[in-house]
Amino acid sequence: MINVAFPYYILTTLRYGAFVIGLIYVSATIATAVLGFFSGITTDVWGKRGTLIIASALLPLSAILVYLSPSLWIIVPAAMLGGYSATGSLAGGGIGGAVQPIQSAVLANLAPNDKRTKYFSVFTFLSGVTAALGALLSKAFNVHDIFLASAVISALGVPGLWFLKVPEAKGKIGKLKTKSTIGKFTLTGMLNGFSQGLIVPFLIPFFVLVYHVPKNQMSEYAFASGALGSFAILGAPLLEKYFGFVKSIVFTRGLGTILFVLFPIIRFLPFSIFIYIIGPALRVAALPIQQSELTKRVDEEEMGRALGINQVARLAASSTGTGLSGYLMDTALFEIPFFAYGAIMLANLYLYIRFFGEKKPGIESEIDGESETK
Repeated sequence: MINVAFPYYILTTLRYGAFVIGLIYVSATIATAVLGFFSGITTDVWGKRGTLIIASALLPLSAILVYLSPSLWIIVPAAMLGGYSATGSLAGGGIGGAVQPIQSAVLANLAPNDKRTKYFSVFTFLSGVTAALGALLSKAFNVHDIFLASAVISALGVPGLWFLKVPEAKGKIGKLKTKSTIGKFTLTGMLNGFSQGLIVPFLIPFFVLVYHVPKNQMSEYAFASGALGSFAILGAPLLEKYFGFVKSIVFTRGLGTILFVLFPIIRFLPFSIFIYIIGPALRVAALPIQQSELTKRVDEEEMGRALGINQVARLAASSTGTGLSGYLMDTALFEIPFFAYGAIMLANLYLYIRFFGEKKPGIESEIDGESETK
């Protein structure tokens, strides 16, 4: 709901430009990265359940703040608390994304190694399909009231976390035993984040500024895109079974990259809608495999920090891309961010092949400066 409403609230209700919303997205992305990093530390050191409860309460708090005041002095801090970075799914660090590293660590603890991809797929599917329903439900409210409804809905899930039972493998702040693996996932995450930051936050604004699509119509497109992406995620176990980790990433994201490069070139509304609907599905289809691989390859006591560091790198890079695109789109240079996205994604896919193409899943530890698989 917020993902649809926020750009309309800033661009049409408050009448600010693309550069302003870009700066808000940048601020929120950086805040999500910082919050995600510290939540990763507290997850490992203090405990998962308590950290999860506190992080989950930030989203309803942010939504009620936006509802109560139209001032940018309130909206910007609220967007930072709620993670209004519009980088896509929660798993991608989008709205409410500061909680994502903790959720992934909890899920990895609850699921056995050989079923993690399956459970990550189901969990991400449920998150995605309810996000799609939220986009559709936004038609029932005016832009302002969506934030009140979002505050109430997101608050409903917080009390139930108190009853969550999860194993607590508490670690200590010190040298990371799996820093080589964390570094590889961090570098690919940075490039992925920068490329996403270039285009994902501006897909809905693109339809607003170029095609002048009304909110209710855009809500239907957002629902279709989110629903397809959610069902695509359910195919991750099959992708992993037949193609493996790296080939699944290269195939799905490579095809999505081609479509997004074509997005600003062919200014034909039905074609743009087609890419908007199918493109995100290709981008996220292999996400559960990636999440599962990261949790398999790092030490359990370092899982929260590994996920937090990965999110910091990804969202810090994403904020840079978002700020750049906000300026370019404010000056009507719509094509450049999409072309840059294509070039960066090609480099990122090469790194996936280089880093993980011949690797077997397993925890990597560093002994005498060398990394070896246990």
